[in-house]
Amino acid sequence: MLLRRQPLGAEPRHVGVGSVAMALLAGALHTAAFAPMDAWWLQTLALAALVGCLAGRTPRQGAVLGLAFGFAWLCTGLWWLFISMHRYGQLPVPLAGLAVALLSLGLAIYVAVACACYARWRTGRPLIDATLFAACWLVAELARATWLTGFPWLAAGYAHTSGPLAALAPWLGVYGLGALSAGVAAAMASAAAQARRGSRLALVPVAALTLAVAAGHWLPRDFTHSTGSLNVSLIQPNVAQDLKFDPERMAENFERLAQDIEAARGSLVVTPESVVPIPLVALAPAQWQRLQRAVAAPGRAALVGIFIGDDDSGYVNALLALSATSDGQGATAYRYGKQHLLPFGEFLPPGLGWLVRAMNIPLENQGRGYNSAPFVMGAQRLRPLICYEDLFGEDFVGSVVGDQAATILVNASNLAWFGNVMVQDQHLQFSRMRALEFQRPFVRATNTGATTVIDHHGRVTHRLAADLRGTLDAQVEGRIGSTPYARWLAAWGLAPLWALALLGIAVAALCRRADT
Repeated sequence: MLLRRQPLGAEPRHVGVGSVAMALLAGALHTAAFAPMDAWWLQTLALAALVGCLAGRTPRQGAVLGLAFGFAWLCTGLWWLFISMHRYGQLPVPLAGLAVALLSLGLAIYVAVACACYARWRTGRPLIDATLFAACWLVAELARATWLTGFPWLAAGYAHTSGPLAALAPWLGVYGLGALSAGVAAAMASAAAQARRGSRLALVPVAALTLAVAAGHWLPRDFTHSTGSLNVSLIQPNVAQDLKFDPERMAENFERLAQDIEAARGSLVVTPESVVPIPLVALAPAQWQRLQRAVAAPGRAALVGIFIGDDDSGYVNALLALSATSDGQGATAYRYGKQHLLPFGEFLPPGLGWLVRAMNIPLENQGRGYNSAPFVMGAQRLRPLICYEDLFGEDFVGSVVGDQAATILVNASNLAWFGNVMVQDQHLQFSRMRALEFQRPFVRATNTGATTVIDHHGRVTHRLAADLRGTLDAQVEGRIGSTPYARWLAAWGLAPLWALALLGIAVAALCRRADT
């Protein structure tokens, strides 16, 4: 009975303006599910609306509707890129707007292909179709996250850093949560369709939804234990992006930074990404010694954002740890270089260097960093991440498994390029998901916001208001131990999710073939 085939409906249905408008509206509602609104239930409802739009469609029609949904979702979620390109990159308004639209359209192709595949292999069996939609959605999310260096911003699972599915993050990870939510959405759409026909099978998707929500409360939820506490100070300089590279302001900004480090009360001080906006080799020795003296007291250290390298070997976006020495001067004790670079912002895809040069981005083609070992400070081991590296848990999962794993995750970012509306809360939500997945506390030092401390359950415990100069002091409890997600991700990467998704598609395709 659970696998009984239901009528697929009259095919093909016409895709008119109303259908496309409905898909666009659903895509915009999908964005509203993420931070700052943080309405997790909207994410599932938006996908349910998309599945409803796909009922009775041909693969080509499904692709059109999926493209509309994806475009509206990503364009409304990534509009802040316009700020960096127009205000700071000096691109004219039409060109900056067109660039955001084209990027959103390109990323929406993944959703279009997923919807076309769902329309192609839909069987009319509620549970198989729900599995098929979840599998197609998962393939699209994994492809966007990994192909062409990956850009998984606003992956669907991030909407569930709160709500009933969040308890499954230590088991499934962000992409598993997104797939589960997609399956639940398809089940809801099927239930609504069957209820309209008076079918008793409408209860089956509802039961599946209930089981999915309840699973997170039945399964074990705590996998790590305390390693003690560390007092940290997170510096938020609040230097406007257009003043950061101003030669007349650099000396003043540098002295303010040194004073903030000196005045910080924490044993560990963390500064934002590239808080020193010029490479170390170009910095006057007296200035660097000034920073070293600022942390010269015994038992103190500071992670300072700066560029290292030279013209010949290339420049690397880095965090350098300064700590006290016996002569009271301080020294560089640790180096971490950013390893997952941002396309266009930090490296140039072949043939597109003219675009980045037109936007006047300094240090436009950077080198890849190195060193995945944590910075050890007392009983704590800190794993640095720079800017959007924290979107790629699969890249650094090796740092959170084993007896010598990191106990605290540290992110240094500079989001001043993009204003303070939406982007800061989105990035904070991504860090919260990493804290949930790996059950590690996460501290974030940013230039203009969101400077925060997140506990190992993904809850924000301390936060500085955006767009002000300040220092956030907090006591952070380190954690050791491995979640199920961390263990299988470290062992096999994302391959199990790829395998499950392809298996779900294959089962649906075989069922569809058996019916024809």
